[in-house]
Amino acid sequence: MGKELRRIRLVEPKAAGHHVYGRIKLPRLGLPIMGAILKQKGFDVRVYCQDIHEIDYGDLYQSDLVGISLTTSTAPGGYQLADRLRQRGIPVVIGGPHATFLPDEALQHAPYCVRGEGETTIVELVNHVSSGAEPRHVAGLSYTWDGEVRHNPPRGPIQDLDSLPCPDLSLIYGLGHGRITPILTSRGCPFDCTFCSVTEMFGRKYRFRSTRSVVEELGRHRHKQIFFYDDNFTANRARAKELCEEMIRLDLTAGWTAQTRVDVAKDEELLRLMQRSNCFMLYIGLESINPATLKAFNKRQKVEEIEECIRKLHKFNIMVHGMFITGADQDDAETIHGMTDFALRNRIDTVQFSMLTPIPGTRLYRQLDEEGRIFSRDWSLYDAHHVVFEPKNMTPYVLQRETFKAMKRFYTLWQCVKLVFRFKLFAAFLRYYGNRQIKRWEAANRDFTAWVRALGERTRGLTSPHKPAAGQTD
Repeated sequence: MGKELRRIRLVEPKAAGHHVYGRIKLPRLGLPIMGAILKQKGFDVRVYCQDIHEIDYGDLYQSDLVGISLTTSTAPGGYQLADRLRQRGIPVVIGGPHATFLPDEALQHAPYCVRGEGETTIVELVNHVSSGAEPRHVAGLSYTWDGEVRHNPPRGPIQDLDSLPCPDLSLIYGLGHGRITPILTSRGCPFDCTFCSVTEMFGRKYRFRSTRSVVEELGRHRHKQIFFYDDNFTANRARAKELCEEMIRLDLTAGWTAQTRVDVAKDEELLRLMQRSNCFMLYIGLESINPATLKAFNKRQKVEEIEECIRKLHKFNIMVHGMFITGADQDDAETIHGMTDFALRNRIDTVQFSMLTPIPGTRLYRQLDEEGRIFSRDWSLYDAHHVVFEPKNMTPYVLQRETFKAMKRFYTLWQCVKLVFRFKLFAAFLRYYGNRQIKRWEAANRDFTAWVRALGERTRGLTSPHKPAAGQTD
């Protein structure tokens, strides 16, 4: 027997605990795109992003179907929610990167799991749930039927991104009118860093929306700051230039930021267009100052290119948010110390020191898993703030301690004062904010830090110790 579906709710759970870099709460855009598609099909749709507003459970429990999108760090909370919904007899479908790589785990909590890009899959699945038919021909779906787990063939990535509607942000419960609007203009990445799940999830073929499509969406948010969610906004420089030229011609943004690589600095024409179109900050994957680490990550960049990138961006008055990764096999405690020296010496505006985290689906995860070096699979710890594996040249505790020591050295109040005297008030504010958030995180995670310290040299051979209950309280 089928079930008539009318009310569909989509949920992006929040991660447990406190995140240092959580000042701006932005929704991921997969669910608002799916919501827009389902709304066009006539369904009553609402999206909950728990980082933005708590769920209205009275509304959720009246749903005919609930979709939950998971990253690795949000998986525990998402699974708990799925279990509660299942107990009430509400059909649940789980998707997102984490479920894509671990569908059997997801199916322990829900009858359906969407793998990969789900915009087409969700529509076909909804039709099958309505009819009561087994979804055996729905590509990209894993599901449980008559007590048996079944995995349908994968679904290829969507080639024409213009065929998708713009994400309907009005569907997000409690979003309000924030100053920053997220926009996604591409999927995939032509690079293949060993620690990154983007290419596994979206492929190495770089697919992008037409300039016309992006400009139309920008026109709806003319007076908002824009964050381009693309994993590499300038992977195709010709396309990036064309978009910047249109943004200049139509005066579309109050200011914008994006993620990219250091090779953006090799094209001064592009940098000039980015400056003129009101780009004020770029998030750059610097990763390391150790050439051996960059090579091991398959990063395909040199330390000299990183320095040149910082210098060039500052020349065009574009702030740099440098993203570093600590804990590679080629690194030790001195390497981490050197990252802070490098950041201060090159006057990077803000930094992010993230501990290497073996996210399921990555080559890094497969390597560390095969070597028996992952000592916790408590997914709530997989947020780059908690060490979950045994590094090669230091203990887990040293990696944990030195990473936060590096952050504290960069985000001192004295550094804030120096920026004020240089009239860099926005950067000073960000440093002050970082200082307060680091202290807050450490206070909330004292038990976890003590546990890692006690673990000491005994990590080898352990497979799944759990953090103490208080370790993730805020």
